[in-house]
Amino acid sequence: MKIGFLATELPEGKIKYNDPRLGALEKKDKPKKLVPFFAEFIRDETVHVDAIVIPEENLLDLLILDIEKVEIRRERADSEEERALLEKIQERLEGEIPLCDLDLTAAEKELVNKADPLSLKPVIRITGDETANQIIEAALDKSDLMFFYTTGPTESHAWLVSKGSDIITCAAKIHSDLARGFIKGDVVSFDDYLAHHNFNDCKAKGVARVVDRDYIVQPGEIIEIRFNV
Repeated sequence: MKIGFLATELPEGKIKYNDPRLGALEKKDKPKKLVPFFAEFIRDETVHVDAIVIPEENLLDLLILDIEKVEIRRERADSEEERALLEKIQERLEGEIPLCDLDLTAAEKELVNKADPLSLKPVIRITGDETANQIIEAALDKSDLMFFYTTGPTESHAWLVSKGSDIITCAAKIHSDLARGFIKGDVVSFDDYLAHHNFNDCKAKGVARVVDRDYIVQPGEIIEIRFNV
């Protein structure tokens, strides 16, 4: 994830997210390798990023850019529907509401995207007291992203996916072979995993569930994939 920031001082470059769940897995499993999540912070960048951080008092500086884009697009709208939507959008922007905070349908987002706005991306408004870790957490939450985990004595790994991802998507995140040869998945909640000795113990005690390819993975779950290629 790339996070652009404006009008504030933050560390630049790749910053490790201090994930409390991954920390607990490291303490429990003592893996030889730990793979945390890193976000990249980029100063004065709004285009080639996944989220934008800006102080609350500077928000209008960002939204003015979108107001100008929306005005230009409205003049050459392809339909009355698009023109009416852009007029509504402009009112919200002038009221200092980022587009990411509006309840837009998928069709409306598609129309608005023609204006190439910036604030349709997650906009994280800060007061200046937040740490990089808090900002990463806010960006992940506003982007509807979550972590699932694989863990054991060899490696504990935090994997980032969209909320609502099925287990095939998660398997593919780990390795394409796992998705291609998927047979079944074994899933344990984070709390249940911590309460048991290891994954095999979770299976033996009946807290691990066997799931099919349409299972929706929940935030923080520990998974193992049965596959054959």
